[in-house]
Amino acid sequence: MSEPKELFIPCDGINIHAKLTLPEGKEKCPLIILYPGFTGHIEEEHILQAEAGMLDAGAAVLRAEMYGHGKTGGEFKEHTLFKWITNAYYVLNYAETLDFATSISIAGHSQGGLLAILIAGMYHDKIRAGIFLSPALMIPEIARSGEILGVYFDPGKVPDVIDREEGLKLSGNYVRVAQTIYVEKIAPSFRGPALIVHGTTDETVPFRCAEEAKGFYEDVRLVPVEGDTHCFDNHMDEMRKAVEEFVRERVVTE
Repeated sequence: MSEPKELFIPCDGINIHAKLTLPEGKEKCPLIILYPGFTGHIEEEHILQAEAGMLDAGAAVLRAEMYGHGKTGGEFKEHTLFKWITNAYYVLNYAETLDFATSISIAGHSQGGLLAILIAGMYHDKIRAGIFLSPALMIPEIARSGEILGVYFDPGKVPDVIDREEGLKLSGNYVRVAQTIYVEKIAPSFRGPALIVHGTTDETVPFRCAEEAKGFYEDVRLVPVEGDTHCFDNHMDEMRKAVEEFVRERVVTE
């Protein structure tokens, strides 16, 4: 693979930090946009391993950090899914300017997986395939029930700040935005091939989220990783293999 090219993509007054990597020996190839999750960044091992599987299969990868995460602008506390969606379509707009890209697919982990599901549904006419790793489908659901980060509140009277004992803080706007999102109304608009990879003992996002996500799609492959965690700490190779096989068969070959 080539050396990653570091990018800062302008978006509504901030810069989105990203890295673009191309597979060796290809002048034209598919491109996959890859989003990390909540508190995540583009150098996490599970993100790098997913990228490696995509590159080995012959696709280029654009890893991008969303608002308030990594080197992207904005304060973590003030990020919301609306801000992430805005960032995501700026990244997609940038990707569409890349002459080498024969198609564009979308991928993400955890909250980034939820984002990828939403973007695939919103831009179903532009996205070739979707790869959803431990997708955090439950975020809007628990926000409506009155819980975020293990902090409970009256969902009809959202506090201005969600403050967990460990010091992780979110604006109440994060909750208010999440409460308005109904994934089941957006996701099924995407008709392309989809891959879901999820650890069966995920301690952060329950495996039922993968099963729920599977129900959104007609052309879908669900790969349970037995006994694995949210970030595939026990069987990273299985996640990477599942990604590589899917990309080779459904993104690069077709």
